[in-house]
Amino acid sequence: MRWPRFFSKKRGHRHTGSREWGSIAEGLFYAALLLGGLIFGGLLVSGVAAYAPADPGRVVLQRGYDWWMWVLTLVIPLALVAFGGSGLGKVIRMWGKSDERRAASAGFPEFLDTLGHPPHEAPGHPGVPACENLVNSPGNVLRYRLPIESPENWTLLGFGMFALLWNAVVVVLAAGAGANIRRGNPDWFLLALLIPFVAVGVGGVILFVRAVVLAASVGPTQVEISDHPLVPGQRYDVLLGQGGSGLFKSIELGLELEEQATFCQGTDTRTERLVVWRDAARSWSRVQAVPGGRFEAHVEITIPDQAMHSFNSPHNSVHWRLVVRGSPDRWPPFTRVFPLVVFPAGRNAGATPHAPQGGKGVE
Repeated sequence: MRWPRFFSKKRGHRHTGSREWGSIAEGLFYAALLLGGLIFGGLLVSGVAAYAPADPGRVVLQRGYDWWMWVLTLVIPLALVAFGGSGLGKVIRMWGKSDERRAASAGFPEFLDTLGHPPHEAPGHPGVPACENLVNSPGNVLRYRLPIESPENWTLLGFGMFALLWNAVVVVLAAGAGANIRRGNPDWFLLALLIPFVAVGVGGVILFVRAVVLAASVGPTQVEISDHPLVPGQRYDVLLGQGGSGLFKSIELGLELEEQATFCQGTDTRTERLVVWRDAARSWSRVQAVPGGRFEAHVEITIPDQAMHSFNSPHNSVHWRLVVRGSPDRWPPFTRVFPLVVFPAGRNAGATPHAPQGGKGVE
């Protein structure tokens, strides 16, 4: 007789351990987070009540703390309560249900999707995404300038939000420690707790500043195209503009077709992405960017005759995109994505490919 396993490991289509024991362990984990948040928040609230001044007209709550400091401090226990409570509720809701019932259950992401607007479709083309947001910016040389979907932007935003929130908590703790020191009653436990918090906060600021310097040093990337949406079998002119200064070891412009599938695996919702076709349109080596200017080059791309058109549904999608990959001499490599929309072959896309209009962008 084997001992019960609290966690299960998936090996292909087989699972080790018991799903019930795994659900119990998952519920205990979320319950511990919920209990910790309640205890932590209760201690903070009880501390405010115990040290509140007798004069109700005063705005100081405890030992010189302002009300906004306590609001910022309560962010941590409230986050623990929200995360632990939602996870525990999910475990209870999914207890004893089959894989089919779990997959059919409308979870919180599906609930949020119902509150938003459904994805817009191109008129007369069911399942094909509309491209209004891709043609609302005119180019300087060619007809349209494509929007950018860079993972670096999300990384920069994530570092900034983490540094801001974490250092807000550090400021609250430092204000409390300073108030105790001014009264001649230092709290050594709070001072010891403040040291790792300050170290993490300084590290977050360093990562954020490094990401900002990287984005500013590499420079912006712009891509213009002669027409949009695209049609299989047609050729289009593309203008690549790369800003920045210094030496680029290589710059590559490619056309890619990516398939995306979203599915339920047990209690998890997974999204798989796979690039099923790639065409390296053009590459350059040892590019020297001029400070105050940018590297520009014209490239011609062709959509294959039998290519799959763009497609978008709740669980499956097909995306066309232009991808720029660069390797600066003194900075990490970067990847910047520019989405495209390809209409079905043999259908009127509502636009005719235009020839390049000429201008300053010449390689």
